[in-house]
Amino acid sequence: MKRKFLLYLCLATLTQCSKCKNDPTPADPAAQLPPATQTGANTFGCLVNGQPYTPGGGSNGTPSYAVIYDPGYQGGSLDVRTYRYPDAQSLKKQRLSLGGININHAGVYLIGASPDTGAGFTDEYRTSPCDTYRSDQANGYSKGSITITRLDLQAGIISGTFAFTLAQPGCDTIKVTQGRFDKKL
Repeated sequence: MKRKFLLYLCLATLTQCSKCKNDPTPADPAAQLPPATQTGANTFGCLVNGQPYTPGGGSNGTPSYAVIYDPGYQGGSLDVRTYRYPDAQSLKKQRLSLGGININHAGVYLIGASPDTGAGFTDEYRTSPCDTYRSDQANGYSKGSITITRLDLQAGIISGTFAFTLAQPGCDTIKVTQGRFDKKL
């Protein structure tokens, strides 16, 4: 009886270990994001409704991640744009953007509190009107922030973190968390 019990215990342990090794998805989706750096590493990542989002795909010559910062336009203008093709077999893409004006130093800039700072998310896998969310939509809801952690014009580096929620009547809510970007200008 003891032998059978030990045999079953070993078999159960081996089954559990092989299951862990074969699971391609890490337990923590944030582990699939690039680290939050301030070195001009040219990285971007966030969680969209708990799922990892990083730019990529496409071969039309358009970069899937761009940051434009103009210190002389409207007190400092920031525009972060990304896109990705979640399914390599499809031509449908997702786009995420954020930015604003009067961004001229490291600090927190609120999304939804004024028209100066905003965010947007487009998902071509969804049907209209639930495929496009923007913080400036009249009937929508937006709340969040962009935190500029480094704005160094001499070194040509802008880095930050962000999180926001976008919602509109009759559509699912888009919740973006653990966002980070780091770009060499």
